[in-house]
Amino acid sequence: MANIKSAKKRAKQTIVRNARNNSQRSMLRTAVKKVLKALNSNDATGATEAFATAQPILDRFAARGLIHKNKAARHKSRLNARIKALKAA
Repeated sequence: MANIKSAKKRAKQTIVRNARNNSQRSMLRTAVKKVLKALNSNDATGATEAFATAQPILDRFAARGLIHKNKAARHKSRLNARIKALKAA
């Protein structure tokens, strides 16, 4: 356990940040899963709506550094490609 005052403060801050990051990461995963669930059930309109809510979440967390910007871009690209393929079929 930390003895120095600044180290104690840092330990508290780390706990708060970890909790926030875990919550946000969970929110992100849930948003992506909703899109995938709609895609797997062949629901093009549901997938489009879910993607419309997931896209800004991906962008926001990539900008904040929660996930890498390329990971966000990869998710958006793959999900959008699957939605377009579903609409075309």
